Amino acid sequence: MTSNGKSNQPCRNDCPLPLGDVDLIGQVIEWVRGRGKVVIVTHDNPDPDSIAAAVALRHLFIVKTGQNAVLTYGGVIGRSENRNMVEQLEIPMIPISELDLKQFQVVCMVDTQPNTGNNSWPADLPVHFIVDHHRPKSDLSTVCWVDIRENYGASATILYEYLTSQGVVVNTRLATCLYYAIKSETQDLGREWSKADRDAYLKLLPLANNRILFKIVHPQVSTAYFSSFRKAIDSARIYDKALVFNLNEIENPDLVAELADFLLRHKGIDYVLGMGWFDGTQILSMRSLDPDAKLGLVIQEMVKGLGTAGGHGMVAGGQIRLMDTSEDAQQDLEIKLTSRMQTALNIQAQPGKPLLPPCD
Repeated sequence: MTSNGKSNQPCRNDCPLPLGDVDLIGQVIEWVRGRGKVVIVTHDNPDPDSIAAAVALRHLFIVKTGQNAVLTYGGVIGRSENRNMVEQLEIPMIPISELDLKQFQVVCMVDTQPNTGNNSWPADLPVHFIVDHHRPKSDLSTVCWVDIRENYGASATILYEYLTSQGVVVNTRLATCLYYAIKSETQDLGREWSKADRDAYLKLLPLANNRILFKIVHPQVSTAYFSSFRKAIDSARIYDKALVFNLNEIENPDLVAELADFLLRHKGIDYVLGMGWFDGTQILSMRSLDPDAKLGLVIQEMVKGLGTAGGHGMVAGGQIRLMDTSEDAQQDLEIKLTSRMQTALNIQAQPGKPLLPPCD
């Protein structure tokens, strides 16, 4: 890793060595040209940043090499805004379970990396190109090219820079996609943004379709959506400056992160840990108001020996699979994670206080 957070690692297989002043994406494009079928893998339950980065990389390959790419994901596109984004912008996303993965000669990952636990790409299949803004958690020396910029707020910003550096015109639909990704990932440049994110945000804004953006941001939702807010509030417990909530079984894994953002607004709360049980996996989400919280490291310490996790300073997430899916097992896990959180954040161990007083 260099000081600016970029990593360019040519592998020792059939990828070319660095070509002097030629930029990384230029090398990748020339290597991909004519090589065969391309797949772009997002993280499971993809968010706007992961989706937009995949769309932009696909567009780049189409324009520069004439090769289309398959966009694939594991899990579900659950959050209403994310589904609206895919529908309104007509993004062709294919579940990874529907693909023959061995047919692809070029494998790219965006906003995720191998062996992180948050994507469904098999560990025994190769990955050739990674674009991400999360800290590496495993050896990536077998990957042909790695562009990881931890100081960037969004992977979509990296892809925007690729497009502009290659002279690729960003049309209205793609601009809308990239702009919304940066907007949502950085909370309108209020959370973990860099100068590069701000520059991309401001340049994309006048190119974006405001009507489509409004439809994306204001989806209609079901009764179950509102019930999840009640469940989060009822289950919430306050431990000094931290709040923990448990949604138990959920139909949409994105709800955990959404409600963690929502409950972080509570006065006096600096940290939120949310959890919910989805398809045999405990989904975890952490949020903080402290730019120096280092939640990515905190949550990795919390799930050590239990599952996988990662993130940034103010945002983090994780996954834990348990053989025992009973409510008692989930409750035991909540107790263990809460205790580990208190230790990691130097919060005195004490019983949690309900967010709201019990109703008479």
